[in-house]
Formats: sequence, structure tokens, C-alpha cells
Amino acid sequence: MKEIASGLKFPEGPIALDDGSIVLVEIARGTLSRVTPDGGIEVIAELGGGPNGAAMGPDGAIYVCNNGGFTWGDMNGGLVPTGTPADYAGGRIERVELATGKVDVLYRECDGLPLNGPNDIVFDAQGGMWFTDLGKSYDTYKDHGAICYARPDGSFISRQLTHRETPNGIGLSADEKTLYFAETVTGRVWACALASPGEVSREPGAMQLLAGLPGYQLLDSLAVDARGNVCVATLLNAGITSISADGQTVTHFPTDDPFTTNICFGGKDLKTAYITLSSSGRLVSTDWTTPGLPLNFLNR
Repeated sequence: MKEIASGLKFPEGPIALDDGSIVLVEIARGTLSRVTPDGGIEVIAELGGGPNGAAMGPDGAIYVCNNGGFTWGDMNGGLVPTGTPADYAGGRIERVELATGKVDVLYRECDGLPLNGPNDIVFDAQGGMWFTDLGKSYDTYKDHGAICYARPDGSFISRQLTHRETPNGIGLSADEKTLYFAETVTGRVWACALASPGEVSREPGAMQLLAGLPGYQLLDSLAVDARGNVCVATLLNAGITSISADGQTVTHFPTDDPFTTNICFGGKDLKTAYITLSSSGRLVSTDWTTPGLPLNFLNR
């Protein structure tokens, strides 16, 4: 792995831009930031709360899942999230202008219920966004998670799957007929058939378990590669776990940070993997054997 930047405050949500820079969030700093090719760090916008997943939308703006914030602790000298802060005021979906840093809040609730911990996000070809709401944990209870779909103009949002256990990473197959999402605490990745853009299928068997990892492995955000492998960041068993589209082949690529939280693809032919090592505050890159799947409104 090649280190691109260090000193980041729990980075997540990387987006590889054509100019070689990486836009990402710093959850503990509460910012949307840019990492330049030479490792410089520039703040694009001060968001507060807990900016988490991020994606480029059809208008060239960055859309951010803000989980509302964490409390923080130390694990073997690294920064780790530990709970919900006393000043937590709910989650939200935000839109950020790259050029100016202007921030607009698009959604704070869905179907009359508050967004608790929006986490990861992906855009479909129609310009709508799928995102996970992981929920929030408290001393004696925790919120259920959900999978939501929304339009980027703030006009429509719908809760498509409910009562999920800590849904985190989310992605689409190349034909956009399948939605993938990872659950953190169960160590499972699910594949859900879509009936139409923005609508999950309600047919029997529409949701299938793609893979469940053995032992104590937690899952974070994900990306899909050009062969249909689901590449999911794996916590504690530090690294990226690649799961084939049929779920039959599972390969682990180790890193050196137990809070390896996300992966995106960029560079020539999308064969460079950019990985956030959050506890140690680093962004690294490595050559990947399979190119990433081009994202809508980016890498095209």
C-alpha cells in the first residue's frame, strides 16, 4: 500500500476525481475534505455532526450521509467511535457544492420518521440515491436500520427496507437490477432484487444472503468491481473482503488498520483502489487486479 495522506480525523467516503484528488469525509472533524495528489488536505465544507458516506450526484455536487456524530475513544493508540454524543440532534442527507463549499440539508426524515444514522450512499443511472440508515446505539437500546431511496432535489424519499440490523455499505450491480448492502454487526452482505429504479422487489426470494463472514468480523462500506465482486471494508479482521457475485468465492486482502472503513476505485482504467484506514487517520492506495465498476456521474 502507498500512503497518500495521514493526519486525517477518521476518514471515510472516498471519491476519486479525474484530477487525481480524493474527496472524502473526516467524521471526527465534521468536514468534507479534499486530499490532493501530493498528500495535502483541504477542507471543502464544515458540516458538523458525523459526515459519513459521500457520492457525486448528477449535478456534480457531493451528497453526504451525515450520521449526526459519535463519541470517540482510543483503541491501541487509534481513534474509534464509541457511542452517541449528548448533543446528537439526528441524522441528515446534505448536498455540498464542490466549488464553493455551500451546504444544503435535503432530508432529516423519511416517511415521517427521523433519519438516525445515514451511513453510505450510491447513485443509480436515473439520478436517484440509495442510502443506508444504520441507526444509533444508546446505553439500553438501539434504533433499527433501514434502506432508503431519494431524489437529489429534495422532492422524494422512501424507506424501502426496514428493521435491518446496522445496514452500512451499499452498492449496485452493473445492470442495476440488484442492490447490495452490508450489515456491520452481523458480518453479512445481502443481495436484493429491484423491481424498478428506486423500488425493491417484494417477490418471495427477492432478498438473498450473498455471504456471511465467519467469526468476529464487522463490515463497513463497500464498492463493486467490474467483474461484479462486492468489495467490502472489514473491521477488526483488517482489510477488504471481496465476495463474488454468486457468493461462492470470498477473498480477504489484509491491511494494517482494524478500522479499515471504505474503498473506491480510480486512476487509469479504474485499477487503483483507494482505501480509508480510519483509526490511524490515513488514506492509502494500492493496485487492484480487477478494475472498479464505473460509478454513475463519475468515472464515465
